[in-house]
Amino acid sequence: MNLLVSAVFGYLLGSVPFAVIVSRAFRLADPRSFGSGNPGATNVLRSGNKLAALLTLLGDAAKGWLAMFIAARVGADGTAIAAAGLAAFLGHVFPFTLGFKGGKGVATALGVLLGFSGVLAGVTAGIWLAVAAVTRYSSLAALVAAAAAPVLTWWLLGGIESTLTVALMCAVLIYRHRSNIRKLLAGTEGRIGGRK
Repeated sequence: MNLLVSAVFGYLLGSVPFAVIVSRAFRLADPRSFGSGNPGATNVLRSGNKLAALLTLLGDAAKGWLAMFIAARVGADGTAIAAAGLAAFLGHVFPFTLGFKGGKGVATALGVLLGFSGVLAGVTAGIWLAVAAVTRYSSLAALVAAAAAPVLTWWLLGGIESTLTVALMCAVLIYRHRSNIRKLLAGTEGRIGGRK
């Protein structure tokens, strides 16, 4: 029962579309109507409003962490806590609130990593920042960080449960970036700060 309740709660929390909510609050265009069409922080940034993008990033990351935090606070076991985080991530990627067409999950995945360990989240975020700074490709940074996260989880935490959860989450994240992978290979992927 704890597992089911935690998963359902995590999914509902993950389905809150911060990109759309923040954009409406700032009277910006719906992020699904321009750029990549992705309701996430990177696309909100394309609107030119950095504060809106930052708030979207924080909101999306908070969903993953908060789902796990609340599950832990009500006495859920480790499996249910991990399920809450994974469900929050899936809720962001496949939200019922947006017809199951959500974001790619980078920020929410980071929130889930934070729910497992601050060090794990920090190292993974550091990898993202390093790759993004060198290449100026947000998508490539996300892919490299996603590939590294399960290995880092096993190395830093050592648990099969947490490693499997992170591996499943990162597999979905990489799958969601399949169009970006094609663009990277073709040399047509947009860079951070590049022309629209």
